[in-house]
Amino acid sequence: MNIKIGFGFDVHPLQAGKDLWLGGVKIPHTKGCVGHSDADVLIHAICDALLGAAGLRDIGNQFPNTDDRFKDIDSKVLLKQTMALLWKKNYKVGNVDCTLCLEQPKINPYVGAMQKALAPILQIAEEDISIKATTNEKLGYVGSENGANAYAVVLIYKE
Repeated sequence: MNIKIGFGFDVHPLQAGKDLWLGGVKIPHTKGCVGHSDADVLIHAICDALLGAAGLRDIGNQFPNTDDRFKDIDSKVLLKQTMALLWKKNYKVGNVDCTLCLEQPKINPYVGAMQKALAPILQIAEEDISIKATTNEKLGYVGSENGANAYAVVLIYKE
């Protein structure tokens, strides 16, 4: 069996009045991430981890923010397209482990919904998707609620 590990990171500024999309779920909050797409920082980190593990560079290379086809796109579509690239190389996902970094809102009530949204796209069980969250203890752009970031580690394999 051919096994590879990938690491992903993404960051987006936060802005009042924008929708907050995390892990494919719209979360009620006064601020949302700003970006070319729907700015789902968690899905973007997962995409980067998957693409990196498969040797397919990164999300900016595959889905450039200069391409109008991706303007305001649902990041679940980007994840589906990422998975299609992996399947072309005969890779499957083993598991995903993620950490969201933001001060507010609390993420725990939404983790199950995120797992439910992501599992069918990744073609893995919900329990194979770990989503954790932490604050930045009021430090830096995350701590001042000017931005959010996410980290993801994935395992992919060929049978």
